[in-house]
Amino acid sequence: MNKEHDELSTVDMEGRPSHGLRRQLYIIIFEAETRLGKLFDVALLWAIVISIFSVILESDKAIDRVIEPYATYVEWVVTAFFTVEYILRLYVSKRLLRYAFSFFGVIDFLSIIPTYISLIFPGSQYFMVIRVLRLLRVFRILKLARYIKASRTLGQALVASRYKISIFLGVILSLVLIMGTCMYIVEGEQSGFSSIPRSMYWAIVTMTTVGYGDIVPQTTLGKMIASFMMLIGYAIIAVPTGIVTTELAEAKNNVSPVNCNNCGAPLGDHDKYCSQCGAKV
Repeated sequence: MNKEHDELSTVDMEGRPSHGLRRQLYIIIFEAETRLGKLFDVALLWAIVISIFSVILESDKAIDRVIEPYATYVEWVVTAFFTVEYILRLYVSKRLLRYAFSFFGVIDFLSIIPTYISLIFPGSQYFMVIRVLRLLRVFRILKLARYIKASRTLGQALVASRYKISIFLGVILSLVLIMGTCMYIVEGEQSGFSSIPRSMYWAIVTMTTVGYGDIVPQTTLGKMIASFMMLIGYAIIAVPTGIVTTELAEAKNNVSPVNCNNCGAPLGDHDKYCSQCGAKV
C-alpha cells in the first residue's frame, strides 16, 4: 500500500514526474512549451530529415560512392541520438510498457532498429525511411493541433463509409473476374492473355485507366471489350469519391462545437483567442 502511495506521489495531476531530473527530462522530451523543449524537438526534426535525406541519396550508387564515408557517419550519429532519446522516453514515462507499445513508441523503436540490423543483414538500413512518421510530431511542435480535428473528421468519414466501399469493391472484383475471363477466352495466349489471373490484371489496369500497354487486345471483339472497360472505368472512379464526400459532409455536421475553457463561449476553427474573454485558445 505504501509502495503504491509512493508511486502515485511521484507524479502530478497530469501524469508527469513531480520533481527531480525525471520531471525536467519529461518536460524537455514530451512537451514543447519551454525553450529547451522546443530546441529538443526542432533538433529531433532536423535529425529525422537529415537521416531520411541521407538514405535517399545512399540508394543511388553513383552518389553513394562519393558520400559513403560521410553517410555512414551521419547514420550512426543520428541512430545514437535516437537511441538515447528512446531510452530517455522510457525512463521518464510513468507507464513504460504503455509508451513502448503506443503508436509513437513503436515508431521510435522501429526507427533505430534498421541501423543495428544492417550489421547482420546489409541493405536493411533503407527501412529507416519509417522515421518520416516521426515528423507527425510537427503538429504538436508548431501548434497545429487544430488541424488534428479536421483529420479526425476525415477518419470518421472513412470509417462510416467502409461498408459501402466494401460492397463497391466486391462489385468491382466480380466485374474484373468476369471481364478478365472473357478476354482470356476471346484473345487467348497468342495475344498475351495466357491465364485468367493475367487477364484480370489487364482488366484492373484498363479499368483504372492506367494503361501500361504490356498486354494489348488484338481482335476486334477484344478491342470492343477493352473500350467498354475504359468507359466503365471513368464512371467507377467517381463512385468512392461520392461515397466519402457524402459521409464527410455528414461527419462535419455532427462534430460537436469547441468552447473556450475560460468562459465557455463557442470558438471558430481558426481562432487563436476567445472573442468574448480574450483567453488564448
